Amino acid sequence: MLELVIFVGALLLLMAIGLPVVVAIGITSFIALAVTSATGLSVELMSLRMVQTLNNYTLLAIPLFILAANIMNSGSTTSRIFDFATALVGFTKGGLGHANVVASSLFATMSGTAVADAAGLGSVEIKAMKERGYDLGYSAGITAASSVIGPILPPSIALVVYGWLANVSIGALFMAGLVPGVLMALMLMGLTVGLAATNRVKMPAPTPFSGSEVVRTGRRAILPLVMPAIIVGGIWSGFFSPTEAGAVASLYALILGGLIYRDLSLLDVYRAFRRTLMFSAAILLIIAVSSFYGWLLVRIGIPQALAGEVAGLEVSTLVLLLGFALFFLLIGCFMSVIESILIFTPIVVPAALAAGLDPLHFGIVMVITLSVGVVTPPFGTVLFLMVGITRLRYGQVVMSVLPFLVPIFTTILVLIAFPGLVTWLPARLGY
Repeated sequence: MLELVIFVGALLLLMAIGLPVVVAIGITSFIALAVTSATGLSVELMSLRMVQTLNNYTLLAIPLFILAANIMNSGSTTSRIFDFATALVGFTKGGLGHANVVASSLFATMSGTAVADAAGLGSVEIKAMKERGYDLGYSAGITAASSVIGPILPPSIALVVYGWLANVSIGALFMAGLVPGVLMALMLMGLTVGLAATNRVKMPAPTPFSGSEVVRTGRRAILPLVMPAIIVGGIWSGFFSPTEAGAVASLYALILGGLIYRDLSLLDVYRAFRRTLMFSAAILLIIAVSSFYGWLLVRIGIPQALAGEVAGLEVSTLVLLLGFALFFLLIGCFMSVIESILIFTPIVVPAALAAGLDPLHFGIVMVITLSVGVVTPPFGTVLFLMVGITRLRYGQVVMSVLPFLVPIFTTILVLIAFPGLVTWLPARLGY
């Protein structure tokens, strides 16, 4: 199909020569207007479509959850969570590796992105592991790998965008991400157990378990740990929507840092709002331009034609989903999660539905496989964060992360083979 080649080929070519993704998407849309069956449509439609897209209540969740994460990173919330996780599981061999995964999982239920997880907890975790004598490469690897849990557990920004584009309940997606997120955490902790048992990496002897330390750090961390319960419980009970949950999370983070812990100054709040404004503006601009790109796709009929082709394939849904997963793994190496979801959801979801795939299950698999890209070269953002935190060379960080891809890929294969792990909880909760 000429139209598909133009839409995807031109976009990838423009990004390959170094153009920002938002510019590449815009230029591709204009090219498509000029040389495809969309010729004759008014260019003014692009601006109208962009404005109409951003006038959407659901999208407010994105800057609100980003704000909550930035506020927590400005105070002592992250260190309180890590201290509690360390007291909880630090007595085992490789205990700080387990604590790293537990803390990342807890923080993921507040931040919603892998980068926020790695940036917020990464320096705290690696500093503690370095002081205890852990191998620096292992520390970088487990810290980077555990950040992949961020886009899976609620309140995942990636799931918000997918749900909005695919017309799937965001509340159901949030609930669907809980079991996969916990499964990935257990897989990563299992690898640490194996490395500790075989002495493959340098790990210090475990420290004795202290119930009093668990109680002490638990008291310090109890209020931050209430936030996930508020978010998930409020959405599940219908007390507030996912968008309103973002506002509640931001307000709660402000109250914690500013009024209760008193380690959040007005300057910290200003900087948190400033970072949120800059990051949100970039994401929302990409969303706005991508909406016109997706609208053109539908107008020309590419998703419908692809859906017909996929529906005619004589393969099982398992094989088809494996094919989609491999495609997303490749795409994730070159594009961010949000950008990939914005570009490919309008193309692949109609095809997935035509083939009989569950949009809820498909969305979780899509987000997880795309999220692996944050820890794979050449553009893995978390890899660059680890370089800055550890001062290791880029190649050393990449080699450190490679073993941890095994439990991540295993998690993906298990979720593909057993869709019930994704769909069971939302069904039980009435979604």
